[in-house]
Amino acid sequence: MADCPCAPTDSGGGGDTDGYGSAGLDDEGCGRAGEYRCSCGVDPEAEGTEESSGGDLCEAEAPVVLHLSADDSNSMSSPVQVRTAALGGGAISSLAIRPWEFFNYYDFEYPAAEAGQATVFLEMAADPGADNAYNLQIAVSSSAIDPAARPAVNLTLVLDTSGSMSGEPIERLRDVCRALAARLRAGDMISVVTWDTDNSVVLDGHAITGANDPALVELIAGFDADGSTDLHGGLVAGYELAAKNAKPGDVSRLILISDGGANAGITDVDLIAAKAGGENEAGIYLVGVGVGSSASYNDQLMDTVTDAGKGAAVFIPTKLEAWRMFDERFVSTLMVAARDVKVELDLPPGFAITRFSGEEYSSDPAEVEPQHLAPNDAMIFHQHVETCAPELLTPETPITVTARYVDAATFEPREVSVTRTLGDLAADPSPRLKKGMALLAYTDALTALRLGQGDAPVVIAEAIDAIDVADAAIPNDAALVEIRAVLEAL
Repeated sequence: MADCPCAPTDSGGGGDTDGYGSAGLDDEGCGRAGEYRCSCGVDPEAEGTEESSGGDLCEAEAPVVLHLSADDSNSMSSPVQVRTAALGGGAISSLAIRPWEFFNYYDFEYPAAEAGQATVFLEMAADPGADNAYNLQIAVSSSAIDPAARPAVNLTLVLDTSGSMSGEPIERLRDVCRALAARLRAGDMISVVTWDTDNSVVLDGHAITGANDPALVELIAGFDADGSTDLHGGLVAGYELAAKNAKPGDVSRLILISDGGANAGITDVDLIAAKAGGENEAGIYLVGVGVGSSASYNDQLMDTVTDAGKGAAVFIPTKLEAWRMFDERFVSTLMVAARDVKVELDLPPGFAITRFSGEEYSSDPAEVEPQHLAPNDAMIFHQHVETCAPELLTPETPITVTARYVDAATFEPREVSVTRTLGDLAADPSPRLKKGMALLAYTDALTALRLGQGDAPVVIAEAIDAIDVADAAIPNDAALVEIRAVLEAL
């Protein structure tokens, strides 16, 4: 399959240049993460010509094999920033819109896999608004872990207590720490480092006595914004403590909490990546927690460090969100069920992705970064696909999705695959597929509004139409209610 003229093989990730969580627009003004408007084999300047409708450029002989990637399954900062800004009467013009984070944040309720396994779901339906086009959704679902049965954790908090954290940010920092304290139990270990030129170690390997450990709760109450900004010193001290206090079988995590007021240098990123662990190493994953208001928060720091640290990036604007992420979602925010997940999509000849919810896709597996999958979670890809060779399709035409991953405990390579025919997939869209269509329409609308493209009322109305369809299938779904409220506020 030839590369798309408007869709680079790297649709995000390390190619960030424009602050949207994507590689930005190319010289022709097309091709951005989550919204590819050009099909492979189609000349973007030749709309209405023989070539644009299939013609000589249609790649209709070889099957299409694509490799897909989302950011880590629980990185989900941008939807919270958007919701906070819009419902608070603010603007979204300065915010990143990363579609894959929206699919991470909102729950699709795919069934969990068997213990220690992963499972793959494939759903697809014809697009009633376009010829030879389909909506296709993939989910890689992990196994469920009962919080009571989780392994012990060795947490190291690296806390930004610099002057910029005064007021709301330091309050949210305390909320996150209190939510963690409520979920910790006897057998867990915690260390605390603040950003300070003296690399202030506040707590070193404290053994938790139970939920709301009194010594930890008292310490949290005293956190204040009166230090200096020394990210590197805090990271070095934090990783030293995490390594020193690690025990076999425990889960070691470094949790960085900041308003994003610092910049991560090359040395910081190299340090974080090295500690995240290589082959057959559990590593110390970094969870990045942004705090403060959506108007002042700079998420570039967390996006950078969590990409290197293989952990979640979350944004905490309220006490409620702190408890949602670190109490209710303690296991999925901090644990890993499957390492280095690689997703392969095998399509019939003539197919191409024209819109994509993930971070990267490519015909070359080396161009796509594998990602980790949390327990009690699902890694979801929603794409709009088109074919330039519909005459090749029959009800028996197969579509296959394969997920390859490494077991998080044993490091054994594993593979799971599902194949369905077009005849099997031809039914009306499932409720989950309709929800995915609504969510992609939502992120498309946000991206257009953010970039000032199109007529705002029309863009919003189109997304609300998609939400209406999904709402009819899943009445009173919390995610659909929320994204509708955001669009109406905008």
